[in-house]
Amino acid sequence: MNADFNRLKSKKLFLFDIDGTLAVGDSLYEGSAGLLSYIDAIGGRAYYITNNSTRSGRDYVEKFRRAFHLETTEEQFITSGYMTLRFLQEHYPEGKIFVLGTASFIAELKKNGLHVTETAQEDIDCVVAAYDSELTYEKLVQACKALSTTNAPFYGTNPDLCCPIDFGFVPDCGAICNMLTDATGKKPVYLGKPSRSVVDLCLSLSGFSREETLVVGDRLYTDIACGINGGVDTCVVFTGEAKPEDMADTPYPADFCFDNIKELLTHCAEAL
Repeated sequence: MNADFNRLKSKKLFLFDIDGTLAVGDSLYEGSAGLLSYIDAIGGRAYYITNNSTRSGRDYVEKFRRAFHLETTEEQFITSGYMTLRFLQEHYPEGKIFVLGTASFIAELKKNGLHVTETAQEDIDCVVAAYDSELTYEKLVQACKALSTTNAPFYGTNPDLCCPIDFGFVPDCGAICNMLTDATGKKPVYLGKPSRSVVDLCLSLSGFSREETLVVGDRLYTDIACGINGGVDTCVVFTGEAKPEDMADTPYPADFCFDNIKELLTHCAEAL
């Protein structure tokens, strides 16, 4: 790994995870703003492929402006919530969908014409669980009831077990789904990273090729696996979940490994 830095010269489309990769909470990591400026300077494009479904693309545009002083567009944010929305629109456009998620996520689904309920009902067509920072025990009870009393398919927005926060980590969607699985025996199908459809969508939106694309993240089984599944080069940074020692025995080896985003920026600039 990290042998052929010259390959970085060809990268124009950068697909970034956010939490643990570019930033933590409201704090941007050193080098993140510089790398985004570099991408603009070479005529490239940045997309943010986050598995955090608590915010919509509009929410993220506002956060980037407020917290990071960075201007972005809604199109640049490919969240697990957005991938879930697309899936539900395709497969359950008229269905009744039970959702465990934040008020923002549920509002986004409803705004796009989906029939959403937060209470278990006999006629639901599927159950969806998302990363829910507003989680209550009653929500878990309703989700268990929906899974236990119907044959509705079970979907999760993303398999991440933990989400980076300023003091460490908190439970993410994968951990919430594991609770539901332990209680009901039902296992979800996950719709966000590491699905290759995330990469395919970004390629379609941007017009860049797979050879010009680099996935950058801090988690091997979602970020790096997503890039591998999508047939593009990958880069892991050790500012989040993954650690250098994890590289010795992983089914998701990254093509490039750096301690942080600043090191990636340095090597990209040197490759010019």
